[in-house]
Amino acid sequence: MKISLADLTFQVAIDGSGPPLLLLHGFTGNGQTWQPLVPALASQRTLVIVDLIGHGGSEAPRDPSRYAIERCVSDLIQLLDHLGMTRVDLCGYSMGGRIGLLLTVNAPERVGRQILIGSSPGIADPVERAARLASDEALAERIEREGLEWFVDYWAAQPIFASQQRLPVAARAAQRAQRLAGSAHGYANALRGMSAGRQPSLWESLPLIATPTLLITGELDTKYCAIAERMVAQIPRSRHVIVPEAGHAVHLEQPQTVAALIGEFLRER
Repeated sequence: MKISLADLTFQVAIDGSGPPLLLLHGFTGNGQTWQPLVPALASQRTLVIVDLIGHGGSEAPRDPSRYAIERCVSDLIQLLDHLGMTRVDLCGYSMGGRIGLLLTVNAPERVGRQILIGSSPGIADPVERAARLASDEALAERIEREGLEWFVDYWAAQPIFASQQRLPVAARAAQRAQRLAGSAHGYANALRGMSAGRQPSLWESLPLIATPTLLITGELDTKYCAIAERMVAQIPRSRHVIVPEAGHAVHLEQPQTVAALIGEFLRER
C-alpha cells in the first residue's frame, strides 16, 4: 500500500498478525528483501515492511538533504503514528540496522526489542568518518553519471557480497531485480544522506540502551562479526549469534535459521 506522510509517499506492506515488527532493509534493497522470512515471522507478528526513502516503491526526491538519516528516523516515527502503533519491535539489516538503532536511541519508548543484522553503530573515528563520507559522495556522483544498471552490477560485485555467489541462480536474479526497482538518483542520495560517514556515531550511546538486543552476523562476514562483538560488550541486554555458512546478508543466505533466531528472541519476555 502507499502511505503519504507530509511531503513523502512510502510503499508499505502489512502482513501477518500479532504484535508489530518493523522490518528495515539495507542499502539498494526494498521490502521484497524480507520475503524469505515472511512466512515464519508472519505467523506470530504483524509485519510492517517499509521501502525506505529512495528505494523500491517509495518516493525518491531529488533533494539530497531529504535523505538525512535523522529525517529517515522521523519519517518512521510518523509512519508508526499513522498506523496507530505506539510501540514496535524492529529488525534492521545493514543500513536498515543503523537506522533502527538510531530510532531506538532517539525514541526508546517506541521500541520493545531490536534485532540488528550485519549492522553497526556507525564510525567512531572522525577522520575515518570523513574519509567514508568523501568516498560515498564520489560513488554517488558516479552512480548519477554511469546509471542504474552499471551501479547494480558494480554493487553486486563488492567483496562483502562474495558469499552470495553460492545462492541459487533464481535468488540472485530476484535480488538483482529488487535493486533495479530503485533509481540512480535515489541510491545516490541515500548514500549521501544515510552514509556511515554521515551518520553520527552511536558507540557512546550503546551502554545507555535498555532495549533487549539481538545481533546476528554471518561467520564469513568477519568485519561485522568483530563489530558485533564490540557492540555486545557495551549494550547491557544484548547477545550476538554467528550463523555458519553465511556472509553479510545472512538473512538471504540462511533465511530459515535467521527466522528461527528472530522468532525465538521475540518470544522471550
